[in-house]
Amino acid sequence: MIHVYTGKGKGKTTAALGLAVRAAGSGLKVYIGQFIKGRRYGELNALKKFKNIKIEQFGRRCFIKKAPDEEDIRLAREGFQKVKKIIAKRIFDVVILDEINVALHLKLISVKEMLSLIRNSPRKRELVLTGRYAPNEILKKADLVSDIREIRHYYRKGVIARRGIEF
Repeated sequence: MIHVYTGKGKGKTTAALGLAVRAAGSGLKVYIGQFIKGRRYGELNALKKFKNIKIEQFGRRCFIKKAPDEEDIRLAREGFQKVKKIIAKRIFDVVILDEINVALHLKLISVKEMLSLIRNSPRKRELVLTGRYAPNEILKKADLVSDIREIRHYYRKGVIARRGIEF
């Protein structure tokens, strides 16, 4: 099954991580590849406690705020190649590609490559794609799409990202 969590609201990664915890609690093996992320988020510490969850990051310490540079492209490409190998090995029951939609939007990885990965993924695996800007081609292939929209956000009142809540 293909899951997509997209939209401009807060909670896409959180939804995917909730699914990871639920799956791990049921004895499933979970792999999480975080694209465009390279800093120490709170979830990394928490997920280390699960023996059947593996998490890796394919980004730098900061989220890309302007045009990606060669290092951003290299990290995303290397991460995507690793994910392809992981899926081919069929070790994990759930594979989460966090912020992959943003990587697609920024053209760090092509939509064509992502569609190929979806086609070549075992149907008995859960493949979860998160991030804003999910391409229509991906949405059409998904079995589940959640569009998380912002109605109100405290950032607009000047509240900055807080440890344990946003990271």
